Amino acid sequence: MNFNSNENQQMIAQMVRDFAEKEIKPNMMVWDQEEYFPVETMKKMGELGLLGIFIPETYGGSGFSYFEYATALMELGKVCGGVGLSVAAHNSLCTGHIYYHGNEEQKKRFLPNLASGDFIGAWGLTEPNTGSDAMRMKTTAVKDGNDWVINGAKNWITHGCSGDLAVVLVRTGELLDSRGITAFIVEKGMPGFSAVKIKDKLGVRASETAELIFDNVRVPQENVLGEVGMGFQQAMQVLDGGRISIAALSCGIARGAFEASVKYAKEREQFGKPIGHFQAIGFKLADMATEIEAAELLTFQAAYLKNNKKPVTKEGAFAKYFSSEVAVKCGNEAVQIMGGYGYTREYPAEKFLRDAKLLTIGEGTSEIQKVVISRELMK
Repeated sequence: MNFNSNENQQMIAQMVRDFAEKEIKPNMMVWDQEEYFPVETMKKMGELGLLGIFIPETYGGSGFSYFEYATALMELGKVCGGVGLSVAAHNSLCTGHIYYHGNEEQKKRFLPNLASGDFIGAWGLTEPNTGSDAMRMKTTAVKDGNDWVINGAKNWITHGCSGDLAVVLVRTGELLDSRGITAFIVEKGMPGFSAVKIKDKLGVRASETAELIFDNVRVPQENVLGEVGMGFQQAMQVLDGGRISIAALSCGIARGAFEASVKYAKEREQFGKPIGHFQAIGFKLADMATEIEAAELLTFQAAYLKNNKKPVTKEGAFAKYFSSEVAVKCGNEAVQIMGGYGYTREYPAEKFLRDAKLLTIGEGTSEIQKVVISRELMK
């Protein structure tokens, strides 16, 4: 594996930095405070090619690899974890699911709009009473002629209200049957399909979260993704790639917290010298820097395997678990280094900490990552 950034990565990193400085940084605290999802900003990122990064140009995407994808998320995470999370969920989950498991007609119909940002995508697996235990989902679909009728609810869904379509996993067979779950593309405006925004989140507040409600929603057969009954297997594959995106976003948030800490440690003086010259602070910065480097290496290792179409379940879990925990640690240390100022919204440390915590929960908790890793080790 080549550890040097390729030309495309360098180009994308600079493009995202410039965009974030102009479009995100001036507004992010207002978005955070008001829990406002900046749809127009998302669409601008679509125009830059950031909403279909690994989708081939044939389907309107940028045609890049997971290296470029991870790089973009790292740069977004350094500025705003909420915006970064929306980009990750749109790419890896909704768009990625259709790309990897849709038929040619579905790809041509949906991917160009998703990659351009004309459509915002959502993805639904979790339900109000089933998170990690997805096999016990209660949302069902019953065949009726050429349609499927869906009833139930999905919870904690990114872009649930603003999304133009959602890929949802629904039970079409018996409870606990791994081949009794099917993926459907549900489009906004279908009768009986609605969403309720979830408010008062701790962090990533610029990323919209909602509950999806299905009340006799009729979905045509042509909106079934892949084979009937294979949705759970599809979802596990989608999550393998999605965990790389969460790892990359975690690395970005961690590095953002670290860079803010270094800047503060150089400027803040106590006892006649910058606090970074005191061992207590210097060692914190050393630990942060070392763990961020390790997290980035794990993330790019997983991206390398994904690019080369090799199994990535264990390595994706490595990266997601370690990187998300490092992000929380770095956010926490940033608050500690900045002291009382770090506890206020005037300084960025508290936002990095709030945004980071979600990453140890979403797309599989840290505990679930350990389950995945341990199972892989015992094979």
